[in-house]
Amino acid sequence: MKCIGRKKIAFILLLMVSFVSMTSCSFGYQKQFEAKNSLKVYGITRDSQTTFEPKTFFQDKCIPKDTKDIDIKDINVCYGAACYNATSNKTLYGYKSLEKVYPASTTKILTALTAVKYGDLDKKVTVSENCMIQIEGSSMAHLNVGDQITIRELLYGLILPSGNDAAVAIAEGVAGSIKDFVKLMNKTAKEIGATHSHFVTPNGLHDKNHYTTPYDIYLITNEAIKNDTVAQVLSTTTYNAYYRDANGNPVNMTWNSSNLFATKKYAINENYTFVGGKTGTTAEAKYCLVLITKNQKGDTIISEVYGSNNKYNLYLLHNEILNAVKDF
Repeated sequence: MKCIGRKKIAFILLLMVSFVSMTSCSFGYQKQFEAKNSLKVYGITRDSQTTFEPKTFFQDKCIPKDTKDIDIKDINVCYGAACYNATSNKTLYGYKSLEKVYPASTTKILTALTAVKYGDLDKKVTVSENCMIQIEGSSMAHLNVGDQITIRELLYGLILPSGNDAAVAIAEGVAGSIKDFVKLMNKTAKEIGATHSHFVTPNGLHDKNHYTTPYDIYLITNEAIKNDTVAQVLSTTTYNAYYRDANGNPVNMTWNSSNLFATKKYAINENYTFVGGKTGTTAEAKYCLVLITKNQKGDTIISEVYGSNNKYNLYLLHNEILNAVKDF
C-alpha cells in the first residue's frame, strides 16, 4: 500500500510538470525573458533600423578632472581654478575643480538662468523694501522702493553692476519670494548636473550653506550661454535701463560691467577675445571671476578663478591659465 501511494504521487507530479512545460504559464509567466530584446525596447542598445544613439552625461560636456601636469606659477594664491573648451568639450585645466568654494556673485549666472527659465521677462516688478536690506558695502543697481521695472531690465542690473537689490527683485518677481526662487535655483542646478552645489540666496551673499565647485559653475555657465538672453546680458559692457519710479516718473539708469577685462582696465591675453563673464567678491569667497572668451580658432572658452587673495592676482591668474592652454 505504501509503495502504491508513492507511485501515485510520483505520477501526479510528473503530470503537473508536463502540463507546465506545455502551457508555459506556471506562476504567471507567459514567455521567457529575453534580455536582448528588452535592452532594445529601453534604448540601451539599438539595431540597424533605429536612429537612437546611447548618450552619456559627459558626451556633450567637459569631463571633470584636475591637470597637475600644467604648471601655473601663481596658482597657490587661489582656492580653485579651471578652464574648459565648451566647443570641443575638453577640460583644459583644473586645480581643485571639484572642491567646495563660495561663489559670491558668480551665483548670479544661475540666478539669471533661473529667471529666464521660469519668469516672464516682460513682467513689471515693483521693487520692495526687501531689496534694500543688504549688508554694508553690497554691490547695488541703485534701485529704489516702488520702482517699476521689467525682469528683462533687472537682468542687466543683476549682472553688470552685480546688483544685490536686482537679485532680490528678480527672485520676488519670478517666484514671489526669495525662498521659493532659491528652490528653483537648486532645481535648475541639479537638472544641469551641478549636484555638488547648494544655493541659499539669489545674490551670493555669504552663507556657510551656500557653496559650489568650479566644475559645477562651468556646467551652469555653459548652460547659461546657450540661452540667447542670458548670453547677451553676460557679454554686455554698458547698459542704459529705462523704467519708472514709485511716482510714475521716468528713470534712466546706466549700468557698467564690474569685469575689468570688459572695461579694459586689465588687458586680456592676446590669444583670446573677450566675450563676457561674471565677477564675485565677499570677505569669505575673496575675489572670483568666471570669464568667457573665444580662442583663435573661434572656440568658446570658460575659465574660472575662485578665492584669489586680491583683485590683481585674479586677473593675472586668468591670463596665466589662458596662456598655458592656448595650444590645446
